[in-house]
Order: sequence, then C-alpha cells, then structure tokens
Amino acid sequence: MSIRRRALVGLAGATLGGLLAASALPVHAQAQAWPTKPVKILAGFPPGGGTDITARILAVKLSEYWGQQVVVENRAGASGTIAADMVAKAPADGYTLLMGLPNSNVVAQFAFPKLPYDQAKDFAPIALVSQVSLVLTLYTGVPANDVKTFIALSKSKQLRYASSGNGSVQHLSTEAFKHVTGADLQHIPYKGSGQAVVDLIAGQVELNLDTMPTVLQHIKAGKLKAIAVGAKKRTVQLPDVPTIGETVPGFEATNWYGLFAPAGTPRDIVAKINADVNRALASSDIRTRIIDTGGEPQGGTSEEFAAFLRSEIVRNGKLIKDANIKFD
Repeated sequence: MSIRRRALVGLAGATLGGLLAASALPVHAQAQAWPTKPVKILAGFPPGGGTDITARILAVKLSEYWGQQVVVENRAGASGTIAADMVAKAPADGYTLLMGLPNSNVVAQFAFPKLPYDQAKDFAPIALVSQVSLVLTLYTGVPANDVKTFIALSKSKQLRYASSGNGSVQHLSTEAFKHVTGADLQHIPYKGSGQAVVDLIAGQVELNLDTMPTVLQHIKAGKLKAIAVGAKKRTVQLPDVPTIGETVPGFEATNWYGLFAPAGTPRDIVAKINADVNRALASSDIRTRIIDTGGEPQGGTSEEFAAFLRSEIVRNGKLIKDANIKFD
C-alpha cells in the first residue's frame, strides 16, 4: 500500500471514529452540557399560592447551581391542568418543567373525563419537593374559634368555602370534611388560591381549607383566623393551633408539590435535576425558606417519587368514592 493510500485509509478511519464518538456524545455528556439556556418551571396557579411560592423558592437555588436563569411562569386555570398539559406537550429536553401537585398529577384523572394528557404516561417524575398541611381558616368575622363550634355553626347556617378550583386538594379535603362531620358548606371555586384568599379576607366567603404557604402570612398578620391544621400532628409553624383530627378522629388534609419533566426527557438530565433539587433541599437557606412559608422539605429519588404518586392515586380514588365527591 502506498504512503498516500495508507494516509487516506487512516483519515477515513479517523473520520468514522470521530462520527461514532460524536453520535455517542449526547447520550453520555448531555447532562454535563445541560442547561445551556434558561429553564422554565410552570406553576398552574396565579402568584401567591403555595405552588407558585414553592416554585420560586426552588428556582432561585437552581439558577445559582446551573448558571442559567430559572423562570417561574404562571399558567393558571382548570385546577392546574392547563400548565400540566403545556408541560406534557413540551419538548422532552428538560427546559420546560412543572411544579405539580395532587390537583394536576393525581386527582385530574377523576375530575376531568376529557383530560388532555395521561397522568401516568406523559410525565417524568423528578422529585418530591415539599409537603404541607392544609389549614382550616376562617374569615375573622365568623363567630367560631374551634372546630366543634364551627361545625355547629355550619349546621345552623350554610357557609361558603373557597378552593383553588374543582378537583383541587382544597375541594377534595373540604368535601371529605363535610362527609364526615355533616357540615353544610357551599363550594365556591376560584382559578387559584391567591384570589380565593383575597376574597376570604374580605368576607366574600367564610372559610377555606388551604395550604399553609398560602395563608400563613395572613394568619400571622391577624387577617385570617386559623382554627385547625390538617396534618396528623401540630405544626411547627402554628404550634398552638390544634389538628382537625383532635376533634374529628382520623381526619387528615395535606398537600404536596413535586417537580416533573415531559415524558421522554433523557434519564441523565432527569438524574441531574433530581440531584440538584435534593442538594437545594438539603441547603440550610432553602430548608428555612420552605419551613418559614409553611412547608416541610422532602427530596428523594425519582423512583421514590413515582411510587409515591401511585399510592396517592389509590388513596385519592378511595376518598372520592367513599365521600361520593362530584366534580360539577
């Protein structure tokens, strides 16, 4: 073989090897290169609710880790399912994420017969971010300061309760409360907790059973009256407020927030985001901010989060059936 031919063969081999290496690069090095542009976290409710608050707390730290802006976009409506649908249909590249919750990622399949996405197939669970207690909160003019008096009052006069929409955790939890106590409560759905709380403070509705991050600052400011928390145990944020279960044995009302990507997002990108979310949740400043706003930092693997979601579907399906909850 001539020197020229050997050189051409060697060049061809080098070129082929380079192409093979390049084709393998995205699989191996994708997460190392990601992100190369801003990342969006969609929140399915207006600013001021627990979903929005939790997303913004996390976004600050992830921006710091990634050297890219992490932007929270509020796409409110239909109990969070509008935002969820947008993420389900987004490119599976990790640049569009969802701060999900039971409304959009567990209960929606029961509440909306024509749901435009499949909760089980259209998302890649990344990490459970926070769990929060719901708080039975009253307009300050309601003449009740404890659960027993409140139930008696509601039986003598129908009271209006706000929620962040049909199929929301607030809706389900309050309907379950009605079922077990016989309270006479009329549902007034909103597009999100932010406006619901504004109307509660103004006395347009008498109560809500909402997430602690949404109502805590207003309770501390004396604008709302907290008579019970939905957690199994009294909370560190409101240690003097009893649990609903102390009056209604076995009753529990909690919520959670978790991060999702579109199904098909490369596993190494999901793993990178999961690792950085866990890193953020372990940091003292993020833990403090979540706790101060009423949450309980979580974390864990994406597989653990997926298993948790499956158990939540079973639990909520039973609750809906037992309480005969309707989503009209």
